[in-house]
Amino acid sequence: MAEWLDPLLILALALNFGALGVSRIRAVVNVVAVQGILLGLLPLFLHGGIGVRGLLLVAVTVGMKGFGIPALLLHAMREVEIRHEVNPVIGFMSSLLLGAVGTGLAIVFARTLPLAPEHINTLIVPASLATVWTGFLMLTLRRKAIMQVLGYLLLENGVFIFGLLALEATPFLVEVGVLLDLFTGVFVMGIIIHHISREFSSTSMDRLSELKE
Repeated sequence: MAEWLDPLLILALALNFGALGVSRIRAVVNVVAVQGILLGLLPLFLHGGIGVRGLLLVAVTVGMKGFGIPALLLHAMREVEIRHEVNPVIGFMSSLLLGAVGTGLAIVFARTLPLAPEHINTLIVPASLATVWTGFLMLTLRRKAIMQVLGYLLLENGVFIFGLLALEATPFLVEVGVLLDLFTGVFVMGIIIHHISREFSSTSMDRLSELKE
């Protein structure tokens, strides 16, 4: 099944561009959900015979990244009644260009790292770095709070991909703890989004400047 690993990572990279290139928030939530499901299944293709611990990790990851967290974000989106990112810091085409440049640099940089022989010819590290870069772009170039939460999720997806290199050495409780931290972070962000919308009738993070004395 290892021959499917790189095609799946290429699909994950394509989803990064999907997140950067659209303004509809629901579409970005769906992109992040699909990527979460995809990443949750990657351990099945990366490690043969991952055992009960690995299967539990797959189930928890797919459930949280693919269904639980997206459902929370869609609920928050309905509560604050927003549909689009209409005024990003820079345009969507420029975001795509930055994403493409970052992905290319990630591929070049990954070749300089001292990786284990079985990982040298895979896209695990380039996909990880490119996804972290995409999440960083979403966090810094989008004004709507929900879009920034989605950027946080993409950044965490990149960290998750990199963590697959040490799946067999990382205790299961640590892996699940990271996922629970992610779930808690998104839950808290949802509460913050609700209060921003209630106080300012907007979810633009620029309005937080009005809280200064």
